[in-house]
Amino acid sequence: MSKINTLILILFTSLVLWNCDQELPGTTINGQFTGAENLQVFVDKVVFGKANAVIQKADLDGSGSFTVNFPEGLEPGIYNVRIGAKRISLVLEDGDNQIDLKGDLSTMQNYKLDISGSKSSTVLASTMGKLISRQMSSNDIKNFVDTVSSPMLGSYVAFVSLNQNGTFLPIHKTALQKLEAQQSGSELAGAYSTWVAQVEQLHQQQLMRERVKVGSPAPDIKLSSPDGKEYTLSDLKGQVVLLDFWAAWCGPCRRENPNVVKVYNKYKNQGFTIFSVSLDGVDGRTASRLNEDQKTQMLTNQKQRWINAIAQDNLTWPYHVSDLKKWDCAPAKMYGVTSIPRAFMINREGVIVSTKVRGAAQIEAELLKHI
Repeated sequence: MSKINTLILILFTSLVLWNCDQELPGTTINGQFTGAENLQVFVDKVVFGKANAVIQKADLDGSGSFTVNFPEGLEPGIYNVRIGAKRISLVLEDGDNQIDLKGDLSTMQNYKLDISGSKSSTVLASTMGKLISRQMSSNDIKNFVDTVSSPMLGSYVAFVSLNQNGTFLPIHKTALQKLEAQQSGSELAGAYSTWVAQVEQLHQQQLMRERVKVGSPAPDIKLSSPDGKEYTLSDLKGQVVLLDFWAAWCGPCRRENPNVVKVYNKYKNQGFTIFSVSLDGVDGRTASRLNEDQKTQMLTNQKQRWINAIAQDNLTWPYHVSDLKKWDCAPAKMYGVTSIPRAFMINREGVIVSTKVRGAAQIEAELLKHI
């Protein structure tokens, strides 16, 4: 063999060996479960807030044993192993290449099984057992999230144990911060971030519903009118106020306006007035797609549409305000307004006496109780 051929052979062999070294090792999940003979096992990938996706399945033999192979390896993440109606979750980290499970199908979902080959999954099984038997308080979960070495494990325990209870948002945010620090840009971190944001939004809405109810002081509003003058809702104490959320683009609102005008004209000299909050303008999502000139032009158009509607519908009271953010309107969020028209009646002491009045007859009947 020539020197050149020998050199080529050496280089080829070296390249093959190098490629072998670079290949990710496969992942194997073995199991043996009494009572699961001849059933099927499914492995799902878990992503917070999304439907689980089946990524592999296998048959169990007559002794309840199975092997599920992933030749290319499983990336670090959270996975479910399901047999029939029973399931457990695994938290797999780098290096968890062979996981062995052994137990009884009847107690599988209570995490009463032996797990080897995955430290985080072993810790998860122990922790889930304590959660199922109610041996962990919310403070214990907080301590777990604060001290556990695996951010995936901490976030998953927070997710399954605290669910959408907004009271525990600080725990979720700690878990999310640790997960993002380890897996910035990952699907799992992104999904958890989205889910935590949704929990926070629901929690804020719940808090607002508790604040904005009959018998509660009306949360204050301070915004500008079309001509730039600031009006404050609390300045109207001493009068009965109809707090009216509407918009020029809203057909039902425009059809309701004659009813509001009718009651206003009849009782405006008897201590009754209206504080109108417009949901005209441009929301943040739309604004993000526009350049500055386009955004300015759209805001100008929307503001003029609002001004025109005030004149066209004879809304002659002075208290017209808006932050021109459409559904991102801060007072609308504060009052839990998700559809318009929506009106609240506020008595002379600034206390909410009705959270939904509509139509001239209903507005007048509520007004006469407090005027």
